[in-house]
Amino acid sequence: MFFGKDAQRFSGRLRRATERSFHRLDDRLPAASAGKLLRKAFPDHWAFLLGELALHSLIVLVLTGVFLTLFFDPGMSESTYDGSYAPLRGTRMTAAYASTLAISVDVRGGLFIRQIHHWAALTFVAAIGMHMLRIFFTGAFRRPREGNWAIGVTLFLLALLEGFCGYSLPDDLLSGTGLRTANTIMGSIPIVGTYLSFFAFGGEFPGHEIIPRLYVLHILLVPGILIALVTLHLILVVHLKHTQWRGPGRTNKNVMGQPMVPQWLAKSTGLFFIVTAVFAILGALGQINPVWNYGPYHADQVSTNAQPDWYVGFLEGALRLMPPWETNLWGHTIMWNVFIPAVVLPGLLFAVLYAYPFFERWVTADRGELHLCDRPREQHTRTGLGVAAISFYAVLLLAGGNDVIAFVFDLSLNTLTWVLRVAVVVLPPLAFMVTKWLCLALQHRDRDRLVEGDETGDVQQSVYGDLSEGRRPLPAPERYTLLARKTQLPLKPREEPVGTLSWRRRLQLSLSRWYYRDQVELPFVQEQQE
Repeated sequence: MFFGKDAQRFSGRLRRATERSFHRLDDRLPAASAGKLLRKAFPDHWAFLLGELALHSLIVLVLTGVFLTLFFDPGMSESTYDGSYAPLRGTRMTAAYASTLAISVDVRGGLFIRQIHHWAALTFVAAIGMHMLRIFFTGAFRRPREGNWAIGVTLFLLALLEGFCGYSLPDDLLSGTGLRTANTIMGSIPIVGTYLSFFAFGGEFPGHEIIPRLYVLHILLVPGILIALVTLHLILVVHLKHTQWRGPGRTNKNVMGQPMVPQWLAKSTGLFFIVTAVFAILGALGQINPVWNYGPYHADQVSTNAQPDWYVGFLEGALRLMPPWETNLWGHTIMWNVFIPAVVLPGLLFAVLYAYPFFERWVTADRGELHLCDRPREQHTRTGLGVAAISFYAVLLLAGGNDVIAFVFDLSLNTLTWVLRVAVVVLPPLAFMVTKWLCLALQHRDRDRLVEGDETGDVQQSVYGDLSEGRRPLPAPERYTLLARKTQLPLKPREEPVGTLSWRRRLQLSLSRWYYRDQVELPFVQEQQE
């Protein structure tokens, strides 16, 4: 009995001490709100793992990058190599290339970590790109997520810059060829191009400052901005709620899924270990960027079959497809064949990516918040534009390796170049029309399924000899998902004479009609849908 009272008093004291400690912690840190955060719901669908894949790749990049930083020397001073790699002994090379070679052949596990780092970099950019495509095709960029979309586009741009900086650091013949291309692109900018090139390279190409400056960008400035923006991106995901697919019980006012702890955390941790294991296998078995085969960079040499990493392959392809147009003005040459594909085209690309959420909102009648994902077929114009952009990018990517393709398949390089020039103009509009047609066909199919149900495969014959196919109603969850779609209609002019509309208003109405025309409406009125 006495022991029982002591146990109760001890339990009471422990509870009060715990409460006091929690309140003191909550006064200094958001301990109470952290409990709510731990129960945040995450929708359970594979498409939402693309962003996590990019995050896990970034973690692997940081960890392997710290290791490589311990052994890499970004110096541009030259010396004669006398290391353990016999084929290059007696060769003049910079400290940057010599340290890269030492990491690859002398440092225990150095080549393994360097190749993991390279594979993770390629996956990081690819995961961001796929994540952005998922957000675009499902409409997850709409209000209130326009700012988060802009952050994502900035992350993608910074990932490209970070990849180029890391690609250039070894100072081998392949990366040096890429730096020569970068120098030409900077020099093509009218008026300020030569000044930019002199500032970046510390004088005439190749200079002695570019590698140390790229090293600072690669390990300090760009990663710091990347990590800061990723943190802000995740904070906004938590604050603005997660998007989700339509389904029973799912609305614009709730999020259904698994809690952060323990379900989501366990799955995300498992994905991280799987991703790391895949990178380890690739680092051990998949050779990538063998710098010892290329040799050190010399300004009077160019590597044969020089191909950049895939994420800048479209830029290389644009340079190869552009006709040799130049203009001479007052003794100065404007290289349109470099300036347009390498400066104007990427600038327009990212400007369109930044502006697209605001454009779609401008031509859309609905002004509310949207948290439910669209099925790509339901937004036929948006999906067509996305597929057209992908086809445009694919043609440029192929053009970036047109010399290799022509050599492997024994084709005429000039003929292949002209075929790709025609394709880059013709294929995107064709892809848009075909995609829009397919989306509208799938919308009609969904409407028919709602009205008539699914085919059973049975054929019925009436007493009069008529044949009819058997149908069964759609399952309730699937019927709910199809009916919950909100049909977007074009903007309608307000009650004002047509002649008094401003050109901006007329353009808005015309674009809205083009964007939402041909939409297949559901066979039910709005009240039945609700």
